Amino acid sequence: MKRKIIDIDEKLCNGCGNCVPNCPEGAIQIIDGKARLISDIFCDGLGACIGECPLGAIKIEEREAEEYDETKVMPNIVKAGTNTIKAHLKHLKDHGETKYLNEALDYLKDNNIDIPEYENNCSNSGCPGSRTVNITSSFQNENSSSENLRLNSELRHWPVQAQLINPAAPYFEDSDILVAADCVPFTYADFHRKFLKNKILIVFCPKLDKTTDNYIEKLAAIFTNHNVKSVTIVRMEVPCCGGTNYIVEEALKRSGKNIIIKEYTISLKGEII
Repeated sequence: MKRKIIDIDEKLCNGCGNCVPNCPEGAIQIIDGKARLISDIFCDGLGACIGECPLGAIKIEEREAEEYDETKVMPNIVKAGTNTIKAHLKHLKDHGETKYLNEALDYLKDNNIDIPEYENNCSNSGCPGSRTVNITSSFQNENSSSENLRLNSELRHWPVQAQLINPAAPYFEDSDILVAADCVPFTYADFHRKFLKNKILIVFCPKLDKTTDNYIEKLAAIFTNHNVKSVTIVRMEVPCCGGTNYIVEEALKRSGKNIIIKEYTISLKGEII
């Protein structure tokens, strides 16, 4: 069958092993100094391992592969302990993989294994932190010659974290979107005036966030369903931050849209490279 599955570029892989613990399904092992996909049936194709690769050696591709088998994966999950079971169940739920989630729950029930709490405490519709809000500044900058210059926040909406954004939010229509790795605003001092002004912000960490494919789907939905005028990517210079570009480019590819993309890289000293 043809389906999504990970692809590891051996030329880029340095065998660091960061991807291994982030694949609780047991699909990846370090063999002969390189990360290897040991079996198609263990890879769900959701990409939890991508954000852990500092060299960008792992990507999702669509090819002929054996079907993923949840019942063969679950023994590996259970062996790793309660936290891994919880992470795996949440991983499937967050990606809308209801079939696999039900198979995993059935396996736990059939083997008399306690099912840990894996649901989020709040949903996108009920959590105040993810409620869609348009923001209008209520003050103006003081005289620019003053030493006590007061700067406006250029943020125009809420939420901004990719996990919480609603792709149907009206502020995406006729928008210029800024996609920023979440370290950037702390590193580049003039982030608001240089990058954020008049843009709609989406932030995430391509290394630590575990819902990369979900981000791609959300961005693809935004690009598909709204008139997006441009996309600006701002990332850090560290290699693992290259996942920011991958997520945007893959989403754009899936949407079939031709949208202008501007890219900026920020050094660890807070300078534009």
